[in-house]
Amino acid sequence: MKEFLHRIFSCCMALLLLASTTSWKVEKHYCMGRLINVAFFVDADACGMDMPVLGQQEATLEQKTCCDNEVILLEGQDEVTAVNNDLDLDQQQFLIAYTLSFLEVLKPIESKEFLFNSYHPPKIVKDIQLLDEVYLL
Repeated sequence: MKEFLHRIFSCCMALLLLASTTSWKVEKHYCMGRLINVAFFVDADACGMDMPVLGQQEATLEQKTCCDNEVILLEGQDEVTAVNNDLDLDQQQFLIAYTLSFLEVLKPIESKEFLFNSYHPPKIVKDIQLLDEVYLL
């Protein structure tokens, strides 16, 4: 069970790292106010009607066409570096000692082995307390 949970946790962490470092892009192409095409990670295909509204040969930047493109971009992390925490010798020794002592506490209690399993006590022939006249009060 412990190994299974460890594998699930490892897979979830790998997917989280992949999702956080990947850039996500959704592009939508609208023609005359209607959604024509949606594309993930790539450019959306145009409908082929990218002409100026007035029908002039040369479209300037101020003129609008009948088509619109909407881009939703979520940039991921570009720089992922491992954090290197250097511990000096005293800190390493303390960490090792603490870990070993903590693991000793968590060990299951083992049953003790009895060496005299087949030993039978001698039979009592006479009551020694009555012979010595010693009574417990």
